[in-house]
Amino acid sequence: MRRRLRLLCADNTILIVSAILALVSCFIIPPDARYAGYVHVSTIAQLVCLMIVVCGMQRIGVFRSIGARLLSRVRTQRGIVMCLVALTFVSAMFITNDVALVTFIPFAISVLIMAGMQADTIFVCTLMTVAANMGSMLTPIGNAHNLYLKAVSGMSTLDFLRLMAPYSAIAAVLLTIVVVVVFSRRGGVAMPDGDGASLERRVLAPQSDKPAPDEIRLMGYGLGSRPWRLGLYAALFVICLLAVGGIVPLWVMILCVPVAFAFCDRRVFLTMDWGLPLTFVMFFVFIGNMRRIPAFLAMAEALVGNHPLEVAVGFSQIISNVPTTLLLTGFSDAWKPLIIGTNLGGMGTLIASMASLVSYKNVTMHYPHGKTRYLLVYSAVNVVFLAVLVAASWAMGY
Repeated sequence: MRRRLRLLCADNTILIVSAILALVSCFIIPPDARYAGYVHVSTIAQLVCLMIVVCGMQRIGVFRSIGARLLSRVRTQRGIVMCLVALTFVSAMFITNDVALVTFIPFAISVLIMAGMQADTIFVCTLMTVAANMGSMLTPIGNAHNLYLKAVSGMSTLDFLRLMAPYSAIAAVLLTIVVVVVFSRRGGVAMPDGDGASLERRVLAPQSDKPAPDEIRLMGYGLGSRPWRLGLYAALFVICLLAVGGIVPLWVMILCVPVAFAFCDRRVFLTMDWGLPLTFVMFFVFIGNMRRIPAFLAMAEALVGNHPLEVAVGFSQIISNVPTTLLLTGFSDAWKPLIIGTNLGGMGTLIASMASLVSYKNVTMHYPHGKTRYLLVYSAVNVVFLAVLVAASWAMGY
């Protein structure tokens, strides 16, 4: 029981801290009518609906199936690494960095074992984590806090893409260079024969005498006997994108997504991570209350000052970029530097982006004696990428 409680606290640390802060602030500023304006309802609605749709796609094995089919065409070590890094980079733009890592890091570990590349696991997973964080910063739906930043700044989707495109492009070039240089002289590997589906089964269920895990059965059920699920989920995802872009009314998304999943797959509501939207709500309450304290408001505004990008990057290293976003946007309207800073701030320390913990937990679970090495490799690679991109932001006038 104690172990479960410790794991629960470890997995929901940010939520617990945010809830405590919100509760304490409620004693300072007792609840009143102004509380109703604290929560940014449209952001929460967009976030929840996107999470539901992505979770549904994940449950029927869409992303792993795509990854397996791409990898089934690769026969070199450099090709494998490039494919894994590209998968997380591109997918994170649409399904968020944490979902991309939850999906592809365990997948990558299994593939690397099959390819005899266990010694490269830590370095490859580090590159995949950087790729996820750098790919996700390009789009408003790639990072949860980007949804909020887009909404409060009033920035259009096209303007958001234009702002972040140079940084994602630089990161993509750097990742490509690293992979090409490090794996330039690696030979071919003996990957499983057959199509992507066979590779998928080899990755998820390598022992033929044991039953395939639930995800394999879900994949077969969702994409095989009932292919309409994929079409429906894709349509719902498009509706979410249109709602985020302001092309369709928000109520259309709020109505369509929950109703569709209530009939198609009610388990999604139990399996998705509700901690993230709840964390947003708690921080909205805390920041809303603290803004009503003149001394705190003045101190916070002075702290952000004329260097919002640097403050955002720095705070992200300590409390991660999502809380940093919600905190700083309560006291500054320098939207472009804040958007850049909180996204670049996802690199650096292990907790700069909470999604990065997904990689750490998965790698150290398979290689428990590699914790120190992982932290050293992860920190070194992230510091280099962060330094290059921050320097690029300065060069562009931010």
